[in-house]
Formats: sequence, C-alpha cells, structure tokens
Amino acid sequence: MFSLNCKGRLLCFGKPAVMGIINVTPDSFYAGSRESEKEGLIRKAEQMIVEGADILDIGGQSTRPGSSRISEDEEYQRVLPAIEAIHSRFPEIVISIDTFYSSVAKAAVEAGATMVNDISAGHLDEMMIPTVAALGVPFVIMHMKGDPQTMKDLCQYDDVSAEVLDALAKKVFQCREAGIKDVIVDPGFGFAKNTSQNFRLLADLASLKMTGCPVLAGLSRKSMVYKTLGISPEESLNGTIALNTLALEHGADILRVHDVREAVALIKLMDAYKKAAP
Repeated sequence: MFSLNCKGRLLCFGKPAVMGIINVTPDSFYAGSRESEKEGLIRKAEQMIVEGADILDIGGQSTRPGSSRISEDEEYQRVLPAIEAIHSRFPEIVISIDTFYSSVAKAAVEAGATMVNDISAGHLDEMMIPTVAALGVPFVIMHMKGDPQTMKDLCQYDDVSAEVLDALAKKVFQCREAGIKDVIVDPGFGFAKNTSQNFRLLADLASLKMTGCPVLAGLSRKSMVYKTLGISPEESLNGTIALNTLALEHGADILRVHDVREAVALIKLMDAYKKAAP
C-alpha cells in the first residue's frame, strides 16, 4: 500500500499500519494513554509491540481543546527520557515524536525517533518543516485551525471536507518544496471541527488520497464517539472500533489508537473480508 523511509530504514506496508499512542503527560483526555515512570513506559511499549503496533507515537503535552501549552523545555524533559528508554529497549520499533516544536523534534530524532507528527503541520513553529527536511524522516501533517487553546472557536467552514483537502494539499506542496520525501496527511478529527464536521470528514476521507500521501486517521476515543453516545472516553472502545472500520473502508492507511490489539484484529478482519468479497 505504501512505504516510508525512516532515516534510511525502508518500511513497506502491504496493509494498514497501527500507531500506538503513549502520552508522557499528566492531563491527556484519556487516562489510559498516560504514563510517566520509566518502567511503566517500557511495559506499555512492550505490550503495544507484542499486540502488533507498527509505530509508537510519543507525546509530551496534551493538545485537547482548551489545554494549556507547555514550554519547549518542559516537553523536552518529558519526552526525551521516554524515547531514549524505549529506543534502547526496543531498537527495531519505529518511534514517532508528537510535537509542534522543531527543537524537540530534532532532539527526539537524535534520541531514536524516526518520524515526526505535528498537529499544526509546521504552522506553530516556522522552523519545523525545514528541520524535518534536514532530519530526513517522515512527517505527519494534521489539519488544524488556530491552536489547542483557540480551535474550539474556529469551526466555521463552507465545506469542511473541501477546505481540509485544500489546506493539506498546500501543506504537502510546501513540504515537498522543502525536501521532505515522505508526508502523511491527517484530517485532524476534533481539531477545530465540531461533531457533525468530524463525521462529514470521515465520510469523505477517501478524498485525501488526492494528495498522493498515506492517510492517517486519529479517531480513538475522541469526543465524536463519546459525545454522540453520551458516554466517557473510558467507555468508548466499541465506538472507536466502529469508526475505525469506516476509516479503513474509506482508505485510511494508518490508524492512530490507544488500543492496539483491537485495531490489529480489526485490520485482519477487514483484510479477510475484502479478499473474500466478490
């Protein structure tokens, strides 16, 4: 389906990949993703690897709506020991650094990460795109308006799917011009979108293939699940599986999830179904 050059290591994916979420934060919206102690991080990483994760996405600050921004230094102090510990213990696993700070991205790659995942696609730090280009690693660019502190007030669109596609296509071009070879696009479910807009984006997910890039879907336990069902993030696994099924049906290449085992099982079932379908 797609390949990624992770700092000289070519990874070829014949089926959708699973990115497991590990948050080195005290305040991410889903408590089950949080871990700060070294041994706990190692256990969580090992569990995800055993369950079939292709990529581990390490983040050092919450980007939920209304969250407080932390400094580059504080984020650095959170994520660098985590990346060093996981890379030392599991050198073959692909580690993604979830940050919008170019300095943190650079340090993380030097510590063992081989992918950068930026919720702002370089918007919040003008040095991010040239930094990723110089590092020679894949770059996940997500659509967002504003920042986590302001995005909940920026959900105005005439056509959310068309506008997200247009914005991401322009960012892909900017990344290509800078020399980034592997770009992954993420529509940014929940980032400056309300619930109905999120569902519209999901229905139109296949349109992002027009960028020529792999598509990442980050739907795991998000508000479009738990607000629609009137439940909590902790109760949202079944809803997440349902939406991830739709994402795969509409062309998602990477599922970013809190629950790796269930995502891997879903991909296997979808693959079996498609092979048997007339």
